[in-house]
Amino acid sequence: MIEYLLANMWQVWAVLAVLGLILELTSGDFFIMCLAIGAAGAAITAPFANLYWQIGVFAIVSLFSLFQVRPFVLRYLHNNEEKRVSNADALLGRKGRVSETIPAGGFGYVAIDGDQWRAVAANDEEIAEGTRVKIVSRESTIVTVEQLVD
Repeated sequence: MIEYLLANMWQVWAVLAVLGLILELTSGDFFIMCLAIGAAGAAITAPFANLYWQIGVFAIVSLFSLFQVRPFVLRYLHNNEEKRVSNADALLGRKGRVSETIPAGGFGYVAIDGDQWRAVAANDEEIAEGTRVKIVSRESTIVTVEQLVD
């Protein structure tokens, strides 16, 4: 078994690269991605080099990615934000349109980018269907909106 793996190290490196990409989906910090890029580099050199060269290529490419590629990716994808909001928290401040009238003290629906969100008015007033609104807070799956003045 070990002889097979040593003879086909490109497969091992390729599996490590794919696993790294999958794990990167859970973190989003682009650290594991650098290791996956290093494993891909080692997989490319595996048919032509021994194990020591493969490990060296893995280390060099991973370090290069860590110090050169990662800052570039973080700068353009995250805009160097210290706190990156995601999921429903990213709705705060977004604008949408009332798709079902929000009665005073009751619930209605707001359409934001094609998604429907259950909504209440911030100041307990009725907001008619078709009115543009801004999301000011969120509690679970219910958003609080205020009417925009056009």
